[in-house]
Amino acid sequence: MRILFLARRYTDFRNFDSVVRGLTARGHHVHLAAERENTEGTLVVERLAAECPTLTYGEAPPREADEWAWVASRLRRGIEHLRYQDRMFEGTPKLRDRSRERTPGAFVALGEGVRRYAPWTRRPVSAVLQWLERAIPESPAVHAFLADHRPDVVLITPLIGLGSSQVDYLRAARSRGVPAALCVWSWDHLSSKALIRDLPDLVFVWNDTQKREAMSLHRVPESRIAVTGAQCFDKWFDRKPSRDAEAFRRHIGLPPDRPFILYVCSAPFIGSQPEAPFVVDWIGRIRASSHPHLRDVPILVRPHPSRRREWDGIGLRRVRDVAIHGSAPIDETSRTDYFDSLYHSAVVVGLNTSAFIEAAIIGRPVHTLLLPEWHENQLGTVHFRYLFEAGGGLLTSADGYDEHFRQLDAALAEPLTDVRPFVRAFVRPHGLDVAATPLFVERVERLHQHPVAASRTPFLLGLARRILTSATAWRNDVGKEEWVYSERELDTVRRMRAAHEIKAARRRERKKGRIAEKAVRETVRQAELREHRAAKKGHAPGHQTS
Repeated sequence: MRILFLARRYTDFRNFDSVVRGLTARGHHVHLAAERENTEGTLVVERLAAECPTLTYGEAPPREADEWAWVASRLRRGIEHLRYQDRMFEGTPKLRDRSRERTPGAFVALGEGVRRYAPWTRRPVSAVLQWLERAIPESPAVHAFLADHRPDVVLITPLIGLGSSQVDYLRAARSRGVPAALCVWSWDHLSSKALIRDLPDLVFVWNDTQKREAMSLHRVPESRIAVTGAQCFDKWFDRKPSRDAEAFRRHIGLPPDRPFILYVCSAPFIGSQPEAPFVVDWIGRIRASSHPHLRDVPILVRPHPSRRREWDGIGLRRVRDVAIHGSAPIDETSRTDYFDSLYHSAVVVGLNTSAFIEAAIIGRPVHTLLLPEWHENQLGTVHFRYLFEAGGGLLTSADGYDEHFRQLDAALAEPLTDVRPFVRAFVRPHGLDVAATPLFVERVERLHQHPVAASRTPFLLGLARRILTSATAWRNDVGKEEWVYSERELDTVRRMRAAHEIKAARRRERKKGRIAEKAVRETVRQAELREHRAAKKGHAPGHQTS
């Protein structure tokens, strides 16, 4: 088969590297296409291409930057924002705020009105907006791209990111009769992102929890859901450490004869406080603890790859037996180092990170602190709660430092814990010995054999497009900017206007200066001319003075 795999960034493919290898190993040609490139992601696809002869990669062209693209971005943000007016998001204000600042003002007002005064209208209002959005013409550039690659199957991830334009590829594939599937990227994919606006032919999910999310939150029929397990974690099963505990501890600069606590950092919401100062304070409290196992316990801190700058200038050299070590596990060397960090740790601590799941796979106890200042990044999200629910739960949590330290002290004294029920429920629902990758590959192959569900043309298409066309008239109306632009866009527009005004003022000042300089020069010239005429007249022949 010819398989087109679409992502937002090349980095997204790191959660599907085993699937890509599996598909190419079975003789299929896979083309990886991303909307945006970055250095780390390019390394990911370059390594895959070096391993897989039938793998290619390249850029996925965006939709044409025309009026329809502008209308699509407005409507899609509005539909997404209405989703966050559901009662399930009452306890997740950060998710709602994140959506509001990216949504045009008219839809923000609509969403707040629906939530406050008529919650029952949320679904019908969303249905009307989706009817309008489906009337937007499909992109010729996207169709041309699909025609060039002639895929038998299209895979898409993440598809439902806020403001995602990947729906254009889904629609183009469906209209061309090519089966398309959504590949769930992470454990928060279906709960914290946007809605599935158009149903794919298949949705790949990890477990029954995500299956329920797909059915209840996104109204995906059960027949279109494939529960395969979490393929991105297959690489941690049956893996062996590259060195013994003593050698690893020496390598990272910790005492070789004592077990250590591993603190795994997170990637908090943009605008949240930095985690590094909190970790430094947490270490200081441990060193001052009255618990005998904690006062002298070595500690390894792994900064989150996307928040490494937080640790610039953080001074922990004076704190005994603490090491900061680790990088993004995107290649075999860094993955080996990451696995060794988890494997040789006695206890894993953090706030909210997928490293908790990887620690569970290796069988390590996982602890967290539930403090008010971190609520938005923990219980203020939907997916974090699954760590307490799936398979009887994974996390051991505390509401304060005293309780947290008692728990850590007990875990260090007796580190054995059984987290297999969680791993079975959340990572490998078909059995701890049943890897997700082969199941994923098999379902992709079967997808090619299934008939494609027909895409529906919006009822009263002409009326919907006339409504949308008239709405574009507001685009350049200064008096309606707050209705058609989001807070982020308005901030950008205001900064651009301010910069333009500054430039214009400078130009005016320069022009005034040039005019004044010219006037001075003209005055001097006229004075010199008068003096010249007067001198010439005074020296004329026959001139007499009184």
